[in-house]
Amino acid sequence: MLLENGGEITRVQEIMERIAFHYGDTDHNFVIMTNAIFVSGDSFSKMETIPIKGARLDKVIAVNQLAKRIVAENMSIEEANRCANEIRDQKGYALRHQVVAAFLGCIGFCAIFGGSIIDCLASAVSGSIMFFFVSVFALLFYSKPLSNIGGGILATFLCVIFHKIGFGAHLGNMIVGSLVPLIPGAAFTNGLRDIASENYLSGITRMIDALMVFFCIALGVGIAFVTECVLSHSMIQMVKPITDQITAHIPWQLLAAFLGTAAFSVLFGVPKQYYHVVGIVGMFGWFIYLLSTYYTPLDSVGGTFLATVCVASLSHFFAVKLKCPNIVFLICGIFPLIPGGGVFWSSYYLVSEQIPLALNAGYTAVKVTIAIVLGIMVASLFYKKAIKNFFNNLKALTLRK
Repeated sequence: MLLENGGEITRVQEIMERIAFHYGDTDHNFVIMTNAIFVSGDSFSKMETIPIKGARLDKVIAVNQLAKRIVAENMSIEEANRCANEIRDQKGYALRHQVVAAFLGCIGFCAIFGGSIIDCLASAVSGSIMFFFVSVFALLFYSKPLSNIGGGILATFLCVIFHKIGFGAHLGNMIVGSLVPLIPGAAFTNGLRDIASENYLSGITRMIDALMVFFCIALGVGIAFVTECVLSHSMIQMVKPITDQITAHIPWQLLAAFLGTAAFSVLFGVPKQYYHVVGIVGMFGWFIYLLSTYYTPLDSVGGTFLATVCVASLSHFFAVKLKCPNIVFLICGIFPLIPGGGVFWSSYYLVSEQIPLALNAGYTAVKVTIAIVLGIMVASLFYKKAIKNFFNNLKALTLRK
């Protein structure tokens, strides 16, 4: 359940070890990958294939809490199995709630990318219609690649139509904001975390899954632009992202980051009591990014690195304070920093035959991704060292007393 719903490899390993030792099994070996678990012991062995799905972070939280209860309450195996089955049968948020969350999230992220208030509304309408289409399409045909391609086509066409009738001024910002619900935040973040934790094979598997989604989105955008070019006999001309003078102010940006990350936490199944915490993590990360890029010589790559360190550190802090897996806050909080805009601009420049600009946009996206990996690694190492020093000092103080 952890692997199916967005849990990281290290957490799966830790929980399996905890449960095994609790029931007296000290002779075991676990090999955990993104889509498989191998278990062996003195007289048994088993392999379980795990399908790669989306993220239901409420189930990750529930399984984490169940593992603690098994030890604390000395549960029988039968009782633990019953509780696990109840978690497996948990219902997620209704589709209508997710569509509303996609609407609000697109408003926030379109503003982050520089859209005006009208751009945000147009992006939200396009993004929520696209999200509904993708959700229904995926349920009917069980094809993630086709649903992502179709979602990219639909969102782009809707934004182009709105732009032509005057509902929105900056087409690029509108499209980028409407495409954000398709971005594979869980696969992208967990892939980076696995790579940072030296689980290279699992990390590469997750990253390939995320890259396939990015590729399908870009393909859908490209198909939409080529089709529109054939119908209108000319390619839509756009320049690099235009920033609206009103929403560019830092208070608006912080509000947009809070709204976007808090709303998108619904799409990842985060329980209601954590919405505001997720929003705070995303808002502070984006605040650090803005300060770094506005008031220091750092570019977007350096700003992303510092912001990622902030987001990862806050995720660790709230995980300890609220006794909740830090992946809950990291997946949503890092969303504003994921280079989703680079995917759109690369695909647009490619279909409009501006190859140098396409390569530059893609190269920048790669550098931003590397900055996120390094930021997660630095924050994890710093936090583990800080915790270790804290407990060592506490132990030394206790011994002196």
